[in-house]
Amino acid sequence: MSSDIYTVISGTNRPGSNTIRVAKLYYRLLLEKGMDARFVSLEGMDVNSRNDALRQLENEILIPTKKFIFVTPEYNGSFPGVLKAMMDHTDIEKVWWGKKALLTGISTGRAGNLRGMEHLTGVLHYLKMNVHHNKLPISVVNKLLTVDSTIEDAATLKVINEQLDEFIKF
Repeated sequence: MSSDIYTVISGTNRPGSNTIRVAKLYYRLLLEKGMDARFVSLEGMDVNSRNDALRQLENEILIPTKKFIFVTPEYNGSFPGVLKAMMDHTDIEKVWWGKKALLTGISTGRAGNLRGMEHLTGVLHYLKMNVHHNKLPISVVNKLLTVDSTIEDAATLKVINEQLDEFIKF
C-alpha cells in the first residue's frame, strides 16, 4: 500500500453536479484500492480570497496531499474559474509545487473536456506539478451515470481503474 495521501477534487461549485458524482466514484475506488484518500468539493466554498476556511483546507488536506485527482467539467471550452480561484488563493509553494496530478474531464458532449484538461495542465505545470500522461475524457457523462450516482458501463469503469492503477504507480 502506498503511503501517499491522495485528494480527489471535484472541480466545480455547481450544486448537485455530475462532476461531484464522478469525483465521489474516484474517491470510492481509491478507498477500495487501499489508498489513503481525501475528498474536496468546492460547493459552498468561498475561494475568492485567502480566508480562514481556505487556510484550514490547506493545512488539513491540501498541504499533506502528495497526489491530486482533478475531476473537471467543461465550462466554456475550459475548466471552472472557481477551481482556478481556489488555486490562486492558496500558498502555491506548500500546496502544489513538486506534487503529482491526475486529470479527468467530463462533459455531456462528445469531447469529455479535452480542451479544459489541456488548459488545466498548463496551469498545473506553471505550479510545478507533475501531470500524469493518462488524462481521461469522459463524454456523455449524463448517460453513463445511474440514478444512484455510479457508472455501470464496463468499458468506462475499466479505463477509470486502469488510469487509477497507473497513477498509484506514478
